[in-house]
Formats: sequence, C-alpha cells, structure tokens
Amino acid sequence: MDKNNAAVTGAPENPGSIKEAVCINAMRVYDSCSSKEYLEDRRVYFTPDKHELIEQAASVRIRNATVIKVFLHLEPVPFNQGFYSVDLNFFFDVCLDVFSPQSACPTVVHGVCTANKRVILFGSEGNVKMFVSGSGDEPDIETATGKVLPKATCQVSEPIGLSAKICDRPPQGCDICNRIPDSICSLYGTEFDYGCTHSVYATIGLFTIVQLVRTVPMLVPAYDFCVPEKESAPTSDSPREMFRRIEFPTDDFFPPKVGDAGSVNSAQQSAPTPKVSQE
Repeated sequence: MDKNNAAVTGAPENPGSIKEAVCINAMRVYDSCSSKEYLEDRRVYFTPDKHELIEQAASVRIRNATVIKVFLHLEPVPFNQGFYSVDLNFFFDVCLDVFSPQSACPTVVHGVCTANKRVILFGSEGNVKMFVSGSGDEPDIETATGKVLPKATCQVSEPIGLSAKICDRPPQGCDICNRIPDSICSLYGTEFDYGCTHSVYATIGLFTIVQLVRTVPMLVPAYDFCVPEKESAPTSDSPREMFRRIEFPTDDFFPPKVGDAGSVNSAQQSAPTPKVSQE
C-alpha cells in the first residue's frame, strides 16, 4: 500500500502510528496547587459516651488519623475574572490511646477534628451547562451572574498523626469550638460532646492537591482501540490451590541488616521528589 492509499483509507502506515484525530469530552485542569500542611493543636471532639473517659484521662497518645470528608465551596474572586476562591473544610477521624490512672492499659478511642483551608486558583469562565442522561447532577451556577462555575477537586494523601495532648484550657491560637455537621455525626451514631472540661488536641501532617477543572471538548490523536491483550486465567475456589500460589514470606523471617536498611534509605533519598508549596 502506497502513501496515497494510506492517506485515503485512514490506515496507519506503521503499526502504532496515529490512526485518526478524535474529539472527546475531558476534564481539563485549568489551575492546581499542592501544599504540605502542618495542622497543629486541632481540637478532637468525642461522642457523649466517651465524656467520662476523657475527663479522667491522665494522658493521650495518637495512633493514626484518616480523612472522613472534605467539603469544597467555590466563589468568584471580585475584580479578577476567571479566578475563584476554594474553601476546604477537612474532617479527620483521630484514633487515640487514652491512659487513665485506674487502668494499666490504654483505651482506644476515636474522635473527630477539623481543619479549614482557602486557596485561590484560575478556573476560566464558561456559560455552557452540560446535562447527561440518567444523571441527577446539576451544574454549579453562580447566583449573581448565572455563569457556570468550574469543578473543584481535592486529592488528599493519608494524614500523618504527629502528636496529641490533653489540656484543661485550649492552647493559644487553636480553634475553640467547631460544630460537627450532621452528615459526620451520623457516621458515629450520635452528636458530639462540646462541654468537656479536659480537651484533647492533635497535630496532623497533611499533603493535598487542589484543582479547578472544566469539561471541554478536546481533539486528541487516536492510535487504535484499546483491546486487552492479557487473557484472564481461570481461578480455583479451592483454598489449597490459592495457598499453593502464595510465595513463602522469606523477608518476614529475615529482616534487613543495618547495611541493607541504609542502602534502601539512600536509594529512596536519591529518588526525585515532586516540588510542593509549604504553607
């Protein structure tokens, strides 16, 4: 087949070459930012059944923290067309070891703490509303102008529980009281207690990426249909067969030596890391 015939039929001249240009609807990222957050002395709230335990606690120790929910709210920035402020409200589940004088072993307790953040990003402007069959999602509309707002997304890594302490009075500069919304309370089966004499404060490390995106038609090169080449192997429901395929965990029985651990750490330190903005 010569070049002219290839151009007429649209067939690629070489395997893997671009076959055609196709139009797709894609979520284009107009602006984004990353941040490294040090959330110091965030008050931890507990349900009423934990009230007596917290009041009698001698000390606390943080185990871990997980993200329950992030609420995002967009507003246009006045006198800056295309820019939007993104308010983020974080809710964390904090797992603590609570030590009391009456018991030698700590009691594991879960509570909730919050954090707020605001960023300003460019999200462009748009007036086109998109509706999809079978979907109940409505486009976000600015009330004052009727313009369509971009979508805000927040990607959160697993938080790092750094420390926790119990105080009779709140540390200077920390949040005094933030009400927990009903949607979070429903996960714990009841409302939270805000009247404890002793208060627990946790410090958490957090990494986030916030983006403003819009759905736009884009022209992209297409090579061919993505046909799976790997065939799914049949599996057996037999526990014996499943156990046979598991490799022996040699590393669990023979932990790395000091020299091996050092080489692993040096290799990790030499690996390139993405640049983040520290706030």
